[in-house]
Amino acid sequence: MYPIHQAADITIFDADLVPVGEDQLPIIEQTRDIVRKMNAYYGEGTLVEPEAFLGDFPRIPGTDGKSKMSKSLGNCICLKDPSGEVEKAVMNMYTDPRRIRADISGTVEGNPVFIYHDAFNPNKEEVEYFKDRYRKGNIGDVEVKKSLSKAINTMLEPIREHRAYWESHLAEVEEMLLDHTAQSRKTTQAVLDRVRQAMHLKPLHFSGKRAELNY
Repeated sequence: MYPIHQAADITIFDADLVPVGEDQLPIIEQTRDIVRKMNAYYGEGTLVEPEAFLGDFPRIPGTDGKSKMSKSLGNCICLKDPSGEVEKAVMNMYTDPRRIRADISGTVEGNPVFIYHDAFNPNKEEVEYFKDRYRKGNIGDVEVKKSLSKAINTMLEPIREHRAYWESHLAEVEEMLLDHTAQSRKTTQAVLDRVRQAMHLKPLHFSGKRAELNY
């Protein structure tokens, strides 16, 4: 039933565009299959068929060079990480294993350090400069990684500030969550009513936290 639950999380909000990573494309495709079958059986427009939206970097490798960054694998940089942890993670990042000295030419393509530079370092001239020197074997990993950790920390600093603010204003956070929950109920109830009508089922009536049959 898990694929059904995943599809429900998307379709219950009439989502037509879903931002995902490359590894989540199968989830969107299975949702599209379910929606098409529902619409074919119960009528076009019963559910909205979503499209996947991929960013410029649809898959970020882990800091250990594995294909996917994952908290469970301990190979990720989290948005809440303090600057010291970011620096430590970057300095321990997997790079070209054949490059045992700084004067050996290195491979940039598929190198996690440079993938992160492309994704998070806004100074593209610096990134290209590093790539050129890396290929020629006249720059060490430490210099490249220090620049990367600085770029990532610069990007994360406003996020840390916002997080610290909201951690000290939890009552406002709870109020926003309740407000958005109320707004989402309007959408989800309309979707459920439309689907149940298409399936010739009685509509649901929401009262507080309970959903009851509206006789």
